[in-house]
Amino acid sequence: MRRREHDLVVYGASGFVGKLLSAYLAETAPAGLRVALAGRSREKLAAVRAELPGAAREWPLVLADTADPGSVVALAESTRVLVTTVGPYAVLGMPVVEACARAGTHYADLSGELTFTRDAIDRTDAPARESGARIVHSCGYDSLPSDLAVLLLAEQARTDGAGELRDVRLVATSRGGVSGGTVASMRGQAAIRRRDPSARRLADDPFALSPDRPAEPDTSQPPDATLPSRTRDGRWTAPFVMAPYNTRLVRRSNALQSWSYGRGLTYGEVMGCGRGARGAATAVGMTAGLAGLLGAMRFAPSRALLDRFLPAPGTGPDHAARQSGWFRMVVEARTDLGRRYRATAAGPGDPGYAATAVMFGESALALALDGDRLPPRAGSLTPATALGDVLVRRLRAAGHAYEVVPSADPA
Repeated sequence: MRRREHDLVVYGASGFVGKLLSAYLAETAPAGLRVALAGRSREKLAAVRAELPGAAREWPLVLADTADPGSVVALAESTRVLVTTVGPYAVLGMPVVEACARAGTHYADLSGELTFTRDAIDRTDAPARESGARIVHSCGYDSLPSDLAVLLLAEQARTDGAGELRDVRLVATSRGGVSGGTVASMRGQAAIRRRDPSARRLADDPFALSPDRPAEPDTSQPPDATLPSRTRDGRWTAPFVMAPYNTRLVRRSNALQSWSYGRGLTYGEVMGCGRGARGAATAVGMTAGLAGLLGAMRFAPSRALLDRFLPAPGTGPDHAARQSGWFRMVVEARTDLGRRYRATAAGPGDPGYAATAVMFGESALALALDGDRLPPRAGSLTPATALGDVLVRRLRAAGHAYEVVPSADPA
């Protein structure tokens, strides 16, 4: 890659998550890394920059707007790495990822939108392979811990000679608010499925993000949970809103690595709700709430009502609320040789905001600084296949936990 004006650009820096990401990079980026802030409004970008510490107050500002394709192309060509918070990605994201793929610019986003990610794979994988760009979707709390935890399980089982992963199940628990960006993405995906039968078929395909759908093993995958259930050790669970996306992302990571996790891998995700009567009540309430939310998004009057109560894109909790949150994901796995393992991914901070700023920030820094140590791949990738163990080490150093231990407990 020829020398470019910037090493790293944050596109959407004046949005809520963009501000958090910019602040994180201002504290953690090494001296000499040429970071720039990009967006539509110079005034808003300048206001964000003015609140940053130290040398970050001198970061350059770049104007770009997805409505102006030329500005997006110029932005992509000006930097080695571009990370974007500008969503919903299905509406605003494609010009950015396409420009990066053609320019040979490494790219990362926070997408958990199935149709966008599938479209981006189809449009950008070949040009990104040709240009050498790493295109990395889903670098926030919604998806990244799932992808990295299963990678670590497969690596540990392989190191131990314990066979391939067979039955893998994630149980997520957290404390934090609902991300306005996630809500907007859910609303957008619901709208796409309403009007497009192919999107509904895509959502029903457990291998929807596969790089080679005909080559996928004929393995029966667990259906995405829609009802409360109990684990074998008595914990109540409810459907996890990100499971329909994350399960397909993990299966893509497996396929991109020649199914090295195991051709018989089955993978599911649920939300942990606790034990006993309280856990049962929580599971029922969360299941009903999620079903009601998704149902309400189908109709214009109920969507308008939801807009009055749900957080809007570009908004989020205050500093105290962001600091008081946390996330924990426990992934139980059984191998085809009968060995069991447990992976844990956990960290402090509101998952959709504070913890996501850490995950996204470290993903950006890995792309900008660790190129020689990253897996030697280009194209449309996943966090596990593009950043892998390098990102795990970065996240551990940033205060997040990623560990794998043998387990005798039932999944």
